[in-house]
Amino acid sequence: MNKSENINYELEKNAEVINQLDDFVTETVGTTLMDPDDCWQPTDFLPDMSQPDALDQVRLLRERAAGIPDTLITSLVGNMITEEALPSYQTYFNMLAGVNDEGSLTSERGWVKWTKAWTAEENRHGDLLNKYLYLSGRADMRKVEQTIHRLIYNGFDPRSEKDPYQAIIYTSFQERATKISHVNTGKLADKAGDTVLGKICKQIAGDEARHEKAYKSFMSEIFKIDPSGAMLAFEKMMRKQIVMPAVLMGEGGKNPTIFDQFSAITQKVGIYTGWDYARIIDHLVKLWQVETATGLNDVAAKAQEYLAGLSARYSRLADRMKTPDEISLAWLK
Repeated sequence: MNKSENINYELEKNAEVINQLDDFVTETVGTTLMDPDDCWQPTDFLPDMSQPDALDQVRLLRERAAGIPDTLITSLVGNMITEEALPSYQTYFNMLAGVNDEGSLTSERGWVKWTKAWTAEENRHGDLLNKYLYLSGRADMRKVEQTIHRLIYNGFDPRSEKDPYQAIIYTSFQERATKISHVNTGKLADKAGDTVLGKICKQIAGDEARHEKAYKSFMSEIFKIDPSGAMLAFEKMMRKQIVMPAVLMGEGGKNPTIFDQFSAITQKVGIYTGWDYARIIDHLVKLWQVETATGLNDVAAKAQEYLAGLSARYSRLADRMKTPDEISLAWLK
């Protein structure tokens, strides 16, 4: 059997397990995600432009935003751009083996319902942060819009090889990373005197926490059904390293290193750091009981050994990582 047949066999088996989870996912949509009529919406946190004092509300927003450091504005823009690339994320998820084989976005299948309801909730995050930044006057919105345009134009590749197991590991990691980033941004906004922005960031982080919990539960079920396959997928994803969804925001543009600039700022101000990366690995390894898993085949047992020591390895790397001395700020007015 050649390598490509091996990969196809693995994908076929993984897709079968994903099909088995469809009812579980349907139930999760009902218990974890919210009906659009009951959800918070961006306008709940923004000036009401229909009111006579709308311009006064905008003035107060601008006064609060004036005290926010440039580094925090840049980080906020980067977070927002990541959220705005949602068309790519929904497309990506529906291309995974076993998720939407019929190719219908109106399908009643649990996985298809999940992708729609999840991205619908996520869509509000970009809308809210975009409008806040627009009203604040702190960002060069044309440059921001160009970056959003380019990111969606470039697409999204988390390098999960159409494998639903790897994709769910990716999203479990990424939702937690996004939650951490929004929580830390909110804390810094509070410190800078903009408690409304702090509340916005915490509200978004709350959504990410619900989504993270769901994805982790999907993977927990996969570990129960197919421990060796789950372990191998976890190892594959971690060996490739988790790339952030917005990694292609500058590809092909006038500022191709803009994502690296954004990452350097989040590291410098403590919004998302190498230690956070290590702690997320540690959290997932413990949650999925990687170190105590039994019934593994030989290859999965080697993957288990690799994963067991991985967070410590990344912690050592984070300890040695230097905080950037010089950073370039983008998207500022």
